[in-house]
Amino acid sequence: MGSVTQAYLESEPVKEARSLISELCRQFYSLGWVSGTGGSITMKVHDSSIPKPQQLILMSPSGVQKERMEPEDMYVLSGDGAIISSPSPKPYPHKPPKCSDCAPLFMKAYHMRNAGAVIHSHGMESCLATMINPHLKEFRITHMEMIKGIQGHGYYDELVIPIIENTAYENELTDSLAKAIEAYPKTTAVLVRNHGIYVWGDSWISAKTQSECYHYLFDAAIKLHQLGLDWSTPDHGPIQVVKGVPSVDCRMNVSKKARIADSNCNGKPFPRCIVLDIEGTTTPISFVTDILFPYAQNNVGRHLSATYASAETQDDIKLLRSQVEDDLKQGVIGAVPIPSEDAEKEEVIAALVANVEAMIKADRKITALKQLQGHIWRTGFETNELKGIVFDDVPEALEKWHASGVKVYIYSSGSRLAQRLLFGNTKFGDLRKYLSGYFDTAVGNKREKRSYVEITDTLGVDKPSEILFLTDIYQEAIAAKAAGIEAIISVRPGNSPLPDNHGFKTINSFLEV
Repeated sequence: MGSVTQAYLESEPVKEARSLISELCRQFYSLGWVSGTGGSITMKVHDSSIPKPQQLILMSPSGVQKERMEPEDMYVLSGDGAIISSPSPKPYPHKPPKCSDCAPLFMKAYHMRNAGAVIHSHGMESCLATMINPHLKEFRITHMEMIKGIQGHGYYDELVIPIIENTAYENELTDSLAKAIEAYPKTTAVLVRNHGIYVWGDSWISAKTQSECYHYLFDAAIKLHQLGLDWSTPDHGPIQVVKGVPSVDCRMNVSKKARIADSNCNGKPFPRCIVLDIEGTTTPISFVTDILFPYAQNNVGRHLSATYASAETQDDIKLLRSQVEDDLKQGVIGAVPIPSEDAEKEEVIAALVANVEAMIKADRKITALKQLQGHIWRTGFETNELKGIVFDDVPEALEKWHASGVKVYIYSSGSRLAQRLLFGNTKFGDLRKYLSGYFDTAVGNKREKRSYVEITDTLGVDKPSEILFLTDIYQEAIAAKAAGIEAIISVRPGNSPLPDNHGFKTINSFLEV
């Protein structure tokens, strides 16, 4: 911003941010997040005329009664963290003003995540959640409604929050917090054991909303634990006990050196996570090629006509338009222009059907197609025209892995919706209770190394080798192996033959894992 004028420091945006911090601190005090002068909050002064990295930062002071702060008690900092304006001293018994001890940690969130606001809470829930198992380096929870309030997460996703160890002085946490932010690129929070939590968001509303959801989830985890239930599994069933140790499977289900083999595992450590392909791995290829694809192809026109005006279908059409525009530029066979939005509905649908049929015929693994197919299949499952098919060994293996504490995920070119529909509607019942999350082509092409690197980062494991990937496709196994993930090839009836001397372990049943 260059030099900051006194007039700007007294402007409405700065005044509003000052008042908002004092108001929020009173609210957070009532929630137990900032009692005993602990905790803090900071936010940027929103000004659309100034680039976000250069916007002024307001920060609450340290060692003060947070519920009694006034707007004029806030510190004003530049975008790089230099103090521009300090509050005036108050008479005894107030201490001399001091900028928040959290300032270096707040600045990491600003610089590394382009945050608009950061909240540091000492809420009891956030403290206890780190103490239940002192070996864990992460807090994990899934299948809870409030996960939807965390940026980038849905109900079926597994929420992973890194835990760093506490220190005697707040600023000594700076390096470990920065490392956690770097190691967990999708997290919007870092827990500090026996201490509290740092939460950031694009704005104060995002940071506040997420903080409320995090505290709710911690409270739920604590109460589930008190009931003897495992909050980290999809069905939140009874905590598994191995040799009398709660929440610990034969891998010890903790990170780093604590994850060792148990004699019950025949001396071989379990993977921490298993990622499963669908076609030719959990499910016969014929189910996809002979049932799902034809159903989608035969019902494209009917689905689009019936739902044309809905926001969901308009979003599907928008994605298809973008894909077809790229296809036309690339000269993709079968691509035909889609009339403009002003054209007759029937003309638009006819062009969409032609493009979708060509995409299905070419078995293209693209998000625009997979998203629409998922919505069409949803109708089929809801009307019982479709039923998910998995190999007979799959339910037993999923149940076994689940009981052992292994987290199981799906990675398929089909949309996440389609994946949930398939596993939620099988002759064996709803198998989603055994699954911790789903990945589709939004994470990347299944034959590219970077996709598996992204999955590794998302799962938050200490090293890629803690993940086992099961697939029937040799090229996918190669890509996973290049990312450091262990890969096993599934040999099922109807699968394509493998190259000679492919170098991978093969299995005919999940029960061999």
